[in-house]
Amino acid sequence: MRWSDLLRMSSSNLKRRKLRTFLTVLGVVIGTASIVVMISLGLGMQQSMYEQIEESGGVNSITVTGRFAGQEYYKDGSQDDTEMQYITDDTVEMLRSLEHVKSAWPVVSAEAILKKGNYISYIQLQGITEEAMQNLSMELEPWGRYPEANATELELLFGNMIITNFYEEKSGKGYYESGELPDINLQQDKVFLILDQQAYFSSQQNSMGDSMGGTSQDGNSGQSQRIAKKHSVKVCGVGAGGLDAYDMYSYSVYCNQEKLIEMLKKEFRGRVIPGQPSSKSGKPYEKFVYTSVDVQADDINEVESLCTTIREMGYDVTSNIEWLNSMKEQFAMIQAVLGGIGAVSLFVAAIGIANTMMMSIYERTKEIGVIKVLGCGLKNIKQMFLLEAAFIGFFGGLIGNILSLLISFGLNMVVSGSGMVGSGERISYIPVWLILASMAFAVFVGMAAGYFPALRAMRLSPLAAIRNE
Repeated sequence: MRWSDLLRMSSSNLKRRKLRTFLTVLGVVIGTASIVVMISLGLGMQQSMYEQIEESGGVNSITVTGRFAGQEYYKDGSQDDTEMQYITDDTVEMLRSLEHVKSAWPVVSAEAILKKGNYISYIQLQGITEEAMQNLSMELEPWGRYPEANATELELLFGNMIITNFYEEKSGKGYYESGELPDINLQQDKVFLILDQQAYFSSQQNSMGDSMGGTSQDGNSGQSQRIAKKHSVKVCGVGAGGLDAYDMYSYSVYCNQEKLIEMLKKEFRGRVIPGQPSSKSGKPYEKFVYTSVDVQADDINEVESLCTTIREMGYDVTSNIEWLNSMKEQFAMIQAVLGGIGAVSLFVAAIGIANTMMMSIYERTKEIGVIKVLGCGLKNIKQMFLLEAAFIGFFGGLIGNILSLLISFGLNMVVSGSGMVGSGERISYIPVWLILASMAFAVFVGMAAGYFPALRAMRLSPLAAIRNE
């Protein structure tokens, strides 16, 4: 019997029992959709993680920090200075000279205060090099630009949500308490930057002491020993997207590194800069110490070995690829659990296919006997029933995938509209390989469920089958 005849007979047999075929296919549809949607949720989380990693520098990115960085440096008999690994210019050059290092950019972090009228905000100021600035994947509002190295004053690059950090200094109410944004025009207004927070807090306490008619804690009648300097700075750009588009830059503030270091040295001349190490006598460390170094490897396969090399040099290292490897294991477990839950539905559908095939054999016993008497081979009978089961699996898988795509689209729309995920992120992600794999699996399940009924049909005695009523 030719394959065309087998296909025609199998399809016609399914058409004769439309309701039973529909219900059996429906079971496969539900099972396939369950598996695909469940796995797509795990893939959606994994895809979101990949996008975040790409935004933060990709898997080739390595962050190097010094040991004991930001702590005071004490040189005594119990602790040698070689144990203190700080990030200096020499360290940066040494990292750049390592094999497979594409680039190494130092970063300076400084806690600061921003003031504008009655509004105040505490920020973590990130001073980065001009080269690192150009490699930021940060989209800006149309009027914005990156800070310029030759600008006459310090320029700040704001994340799109930094504006929500400003609050009224007297009442303590901000955007999240009042629901209203501060009356600050970042494009036009200049803001004041305060680097010496200790002096600012002391002056505030002294002002409170004066207003109450008392004396300050240091015994002076409201006079602060040091006045916090207010630097007039300009906001040169703000991240695009407004308050509805959260990303890794949303609460970041960047500036030119050279200008920031220059301002810090001038502001704290003769004193220890906050976050910088000091000697036992309280004097500043002989070299300026960076907060960290962003290292880019030239090959993803060399990232882990490069991390090991830098650790052996005495520095602390974190990398996206190490985090990615650990997260992959967790996501694999999550997808296995979600896929297993969906597989239960497809297993139930397989039982339905087997039941349909067995009922079909009982109803078509005489027909099978006639086919055998006419000379149809046992192999052809087996193939005919397997084709019927494969048809059920194929159409069930096809419709199930269409239903899965609709459910995935609906989930992404609902979750995106509710603000539970960032702009452009998806909670459900269905790649092409998942559609093809689920289709193949549905056909396989159908044929596996129809295998034993097909064997039974093949083993029927022709004469007994003809005499059967």
